[in-house]
Amino acid sequence: MRHRLNTATAGFEAPLAAIDIDAWEVNAADLVRRAAGKPIRVASKSLRSRSLLRDVLARDGYDGVLALTLAEALWLAGTELSRDVVVGYPSADRRGLSRLAGDEELAEAVTLMVDDVAQLDLVDAVAPTDGRAEVRVCLELDLSWRPAGGRVRVGAKRSPLHSVDDIVRLAQVVDSRPGFRLVGLLGYESQIAGVQDAPPGHAWRGRLIRSMQRRSWSELTERRIAAVEAVRKVADLEFVNGGGSGSIERTVSDLSITEVTAGSGLLAPRLFDGYTSFSPRPAAFFAVPVVRRPGPGIVTVAGGGYIASGAAGEDRLPVPWLPEGLTLDRSEGAGEAQTPLLGSPADDLAIGDRVWFRHGKAGELSERFDSYYLVRGERLVDTVATYRGDGKTFL
Repeated sequence: MRHRLNTATAGFEAPLAAIDIDAWEVNAADLVRRAAGKPIRVASKSLRSRSLLRDVLARDGYDGVLALTLAEALWLAGTELSRDVVVGYPSADRRGLSRLAGDEELAEAVTLMVDDVAQLDLVDAVAPTDGRAEVRVCLELDLSWRPAGGRVRVGAKRSPLHSVDDIVRLAQVVDSRPGFRLVGLLGYESQIAGVQDAPPGHAWRGRLIRSMQRRSWSELTERRIAAVEAVRKVADLEFVNGGGSGSIERTVSDLSITEVTAGSGLLAPRLFDGYTSFSPRPAAFFAVPVVRRPGPGIVTVAGGGYIASGAAGEDRLPVPWLPEGLTLDRSEGAGEAQTPLLGSPADDLAIGDRVWFRHGKAGELSERFDSYYLVRGERLVDTVATYRGDGKTFL
């Protein structure tokens, strides 16, 4: 497959980014299979392209968007990409909050994430309740695992609402507070969905991760079921969201869940190479040109230092993909201006030839390019704008 990328994009200058549509479609169908009939809310941060979002939302099994920021959610709803957009993280965007509360249609389409009374206070300060639109609210339950009596915390440091009592208290505040309507509950099991349980080359680490995940899953499922049951006594929830591309099978087995979130599994970046539950097909790539030949077995490409967010480490680096057999230079890694690549295939590359890479994460690649070239077989079938190509940056 990989040589077809060069054929399909031969008329365009690198750097460029491409998506293998055949792989995209296989991944989209597999996510639906894994969701076992529950709708998938698309994580927009994993795609960051309205064209790609439209494509997946038109497919059976997908419904609604989980946005990264309020500004993005207002844009997606305002351009009628979706009338069901949940902001995945609390917002301090005063201008956005004012716009949301002042527009009945946007307020009905966009749901805010809340885990603190102070976030409600900010909305009221920006847009007093008298005459404003009712603001839809989703609460986030912290699903990190806290063994050893809470002295250890495994999982992302997100919501402070960890216990059933925590989330019920805030639910009661929202329910009784004018100008707000509690409609949803979300819990993201990051230590399961976002952690490879079979990291390549680390068998012992994989065994430890799988043991942690089994124990964590047992605890969080019991707690989430109890929390959903208790919050439903306070408000009539429209949805209970959970999971991510890496945990769909487990998440949908929890009967309290009404929908799951996924996005990265569509593009399958390198951080999705080490899961035992599914094997997505790599679908997103970028190419940069060879500009130097420093010596035997070495070429240098222009740029390429597109480092994924998160704790700094080797798994955050992009990986050379084509030609096979190239590796990053450990002393330089992937650089802002240039990236040296080592290996015998380097001797067959000429100045101007392309090297294809895979990014560590899904949506962050689109921050580097204003468009994606969509490739099917050896044909270029379309070119679509990223958020950057639409002139938008949100975080």
